[in-house]
Amino acid sequence: MEFLRGILGLSNQPEENRDDSETEEVPTTGPDTAMADEAEVEPDTDTAVADEAEVEPDTAVADEVPQSKPLPRQVPNSAGGFSWQVDDMKRLKRFLCLGSEKGTYYIGEKKLGKENAEAILRLIAAGRGQEVVGEIVTFSVEGRAAKQNPIIFALALCARDKDVETKRAAYAALGRVCRIPTHLFTFIEFCESLSVGTGWGRAHRTAVQQWYNSKTPKSLAMAVTKYRQRGGWSHLDVLRLAHVKPVNPGVACVCKYIVKGMDECRTEFAGQNAEIDETLAFLEVVEAAKTADKATVIGFIRENGLVREHIPTNHLSSQHVWAALLEKMPMTAMIRNLGKMSAIGLLKPLSSHAALVCQKLGDENLLHRARIHPFNVLVALKTYESGRGEKGKLTWQVNQSVVSALDAAFYMTFKFVEPTGKRFLLAIDVSGSMCSPIMGSNSVTCRVGSAAMAMVTARTESNYHMVGFSQQLVPLKIHGRMALAEAVKTIDRIPMGGTDCAQPMIYAQRKKLEVDVFIVYTDSETWAGKVHPSKALKQYREAMGIDAKLIVCGMASNSFTIADPEDAGMLDMAGFDSAAPEVIRSFATGEI
Repeated sequence: MEFLRGILGLSNQPEENRDDSETEEVPTTGPDTAMADEAEVEPDTDTAVADEAEVEPDTAVADEVPQSKPLPRQVPNSAGGFSWQVDDMKRLKRFLCLGSEKGTYYIGEKKLGKENAEAILRLIAAGRGQEVVGEIVTFSVEGRAAKQNPIIFALALCARDKDVETKRAAYAALGRVCRIPTHLFTFIEFCESLSVGTGWGRAHRTAVQQWYNSKTPKSLAMAVTKYRQRGGWSHLDVLRLAHVKPVNPGVACVCKYIVKGMDECRTEFAGQNAEIDETLAFLEVVEAAKTADKATVIGFIRENGLVREHIPTNHLSSQHVWAALLEKMPMTAMIRNLGKMSAIGLLKPLSSHAALVCQKLGDENLLHRARIHPFNVLVALKTYESGRGEKGKLTWQVNQSVVSALDAAFYMTFKFVEPTGKRFLLAIDVSGSMCSPIMGSNSVTCRVGSAAMAMVTARTESNYHMVGFSQQLVPLKIHGRMALAEAVKTIDRIPMGGTDCAQPMIYAQRKKLEVDVFIVYTDSETWAGKVHPSKALKQYREAMGIDAKLIVCGMASNSFTIADPEDAGMLDMAGFDSAAPEVIRSFATGEI
């Protein structure tokens, strides 16, 4: 449970599991101290990244408040500047979407996780615990978060709180949030780490019992054989500690298999009814697959629905085995194994198997039913097109048709919205602090993620202008029909600098651009400007006579925002929420 150990350093953890390392002190002048403030941004002549570097003139007047000084109600951010602090509910949403894995450029993973946990506890203490659980369930069920660990941790925190109503709501939601055994084991581990005692009180045991008893015998048999153990927990451990009492013979049959094995299970339950016999037959096949030859295993896959986790390792280098698995492979597993299938030669160009993969990736209904999150598709795209895994030594020949299918799938995983017809300026923060990873991914940084999110709006809206900024601003030749991979590469080539989130509004005013909505994709660690972003927006409104709005798309789960919480025309939202297009549309049209 590195996720938990890395973010909390709880007092009841074993001493050898604590992370007592201190976060390295970061200079308050920002991540670009080695770069000259006046560094020129050279246009890329091969791809025409920018028309020209837009270095804004120093037009600050004597009474203007620079970003190194606070406006009323602002707090110091981590870069040496000042921003507003998001409220705890917005912080919760950022955490559910983005987690705290690997921290940010300025804040270590442990400190960031602890801050988010404290925000959740403050919400519960304020009597909003059931509201917190409601948000957790919504993000999980609607597939709005890329990773389950932050969601499960937040649920465990609610389940372990002393507030009775919050605890009751959290345990009632266990089955909806923890849908597979891996999630259940993770929840149990979090609860153990958060508890002073054993953690197996009546409410905890009852909720875990209900998790097993709520499933049909066949679905439970599939779950316990596909996900046998995780993080030191097994089903045998959980059944023993939860004192699970099966509510029907079918569940009892599977529990007997877990505790006593196939022979005793068969002896006690064979012939009782058709449902149990079907379950026993499936369990028999799972056991037989452990020693079966390749041809037999392929038959088991096609006739009995065995999945990759049921297949012995010695058969997982066979094209024929993977071809059989691919026929009914769940979408998440398929996306995760694209590299492996290419490495063994299954996804060769023009092959029927590559065509099947592309067909599945192009099925919007299938993507939504599988709760595929856009971030996971982006990670798959970045990893697959690299031709090698993030970890290990696996390499493969890239099939460009698969890359194109992943590109299209990324956009389909967002909820579709109608275009607003508004005029958008999409501003991507490309400063040094935006090079930190999102959600622990080595392949997707905040700036890459920002480019991908901006492309979603560019695909939806016809009237937009896209720029990249740090201490200076670069108009970008990125358009909505461009391949996502090419747009990301374009952003990656822009030089980094300090952070001045006022640049988009200053640029629009100086160029006299008519903008209805500014969307700034940033970590809000702004510090380098002569004027605060909120003031720059107000100056733009006055100069242009347009009641322009500002949406801040937060790309890190810190507590900062450049959106003034008392200005109804400014909105802070969590980056990589799959519902982001709908939030943007509703705010731009005045519905929220």
